[in-house]
Amino acid sequence: MAALGLSGCSADTSSSAPSPTPFPLSKPPTVPPPPTETGAPLPPAATLTDVMGKIADPNVAGADKVGLIQYGTSADAAALDRFAKALRDSGYAPLTFDASDMTWAQDQPGNVIANITMKPGGPQAAGKDLKFPMEFSPQQTTWQLTRQTADLLLQMGQQPTPSAPAPTPTP
Repeated sequence: MAALGLSGCSADTSSSAPSPTPFPLSKPPTVPPPPTETGAPLPPAATLTDVMGKIADPNVAGADKVGLIQYGTSADAAALDRFAKALRDSGYAPLTFDASDMTWAQDQPGNVIANITMKPGGPQAAGKDLKFPMEFSPQQTTWQLTRQTADLLLQMGQQPTPSAPAPTPTP
């Protein structure tokens, strides 16, 4: 049997008292939960994808979709109609949606952020999936697309405004 020993090379000039410990080692520090964590379970992915399916459905009138948008007003109905029409006209409709990576929003307690994958069903757009982080807000017993996310999404349905032709240079 072999023994291994370690010895110091300097003389021990300090007292035999142990050095003070800067912090207790018995219990690791606890980290408070994030302030946005509600303790409630995240909504089912299907709940959020249903909201998106209704927003993108060209067979549902924009006026009937206003309640799917946080702080939605009757002024949003036309933008919702344009969005659905743009999807249909560009060959993206019908869309299907998947929700992944769902988490509680850090800056808005109770809101949920999910990566929504929009999968076009039209033959012209096959294979052109689009993944977009979207935020949803609880509203009584259902969920709504947040105003900020809706504004970004509905810009996709905006028709580009014609720009004035560039002036011709003079020689």
